[in-house]
Amino acid sequence: MAALSETMKQITGAPGKLTIGSAPEGFDALLFCDAARARGGLNVFVARDDARASTFAGACRFFAPDIETLRMPAWDCLPYDRVSPASDIAAQRAATLWVLTEENTSATRIIVTTVNALTQRVPPREALRQAGFEARSGAHIGMEKLTGHLQLNGYARAGTVMEPGDYAVRGGVVDVFPPGQNEPVRLDFFGDTLESVRSFDPQSQRSTITLDKATLAPVSEILLTPKSISRFRTGFVSAFGPAQNDALYDAVSAGARPQGVEHWLPLFYETTETVFDYFGPKALMALDHLA
Repeated sequence: MAALSETMKQITGAPGKLTIGSAPEGFDALLFCDAARARGGLNVFVARDDARASTFAGACRFFAPDIETLRMPAWDCLPYDRVSPASDIAAQRAATLWVLTEENTSATRIIVTTVNALTQRVPPREALRQAGFEARSGAHIGMEKLTGHLQLNGYARAGTVMEPGDYAVRGGVVDVFPPGQNEPVRLDFFGDTLESVRSFDPQSQRSTITLDKATLAPVSEILLTPKSISRFRTGFVSAFGPAQNDALYDAVSAGARPQGVEHWLPLFYETTETVFDYFGPKALMALDHLA
């Protein structure tokens, strides 16, 4: 324990790079969690691949259940493919990026990502910062405003909510599954007033816990606002010439999300950023063996 305490002092107090050797997988997660707890703030672990990232994140949740651990995966498709990344991966990425836009940086968090995920350009922080939505019980929200926000931020309308990114509307009730949550939430409206917020089991569809509020993170890095659609149209024509019978161009112009639209992210924003812009200069960065 004395040696472990001394290692923590070196990690948290080292001004530059520090190499830790002979730490088997699993034990390195314990070291990283102890370092995160000792220094606070944002702590980022860069795994060599997705399988290792999943294992490391699970170990962090075991060793440090008191610290929020988030995943930042890479897409599971090739660049400029005609298919989109899996919906759960896209939702996980967007939700993690949105959390990192919070102005309160005092919270202790662990982000587990991969080398591939670090190489991807992401939307500017200001764009994602405005993409969250807080639905508080008793608030005057309006169902149309809520469903419009869900559609704008990548949620998909479904008959029954089963997985993150789904939402359903039945009369005065809106079911929605925010990314990063264990269960979906049921928002019960009376007119434009949100009367109650309850979590529910997606299998039985039965309510479980009454909540004060629900925080709805975005599920896509592409925000289809009138401004972003206009910018896409201008950028597309500038790069490829007049769009004649182009399915992608026509779909986005109509406000739809065609398959593979995520690969055209740079056309939707004036500029893009890297995940390091989101991490900031004070984050503890740890590289996996072979990363």
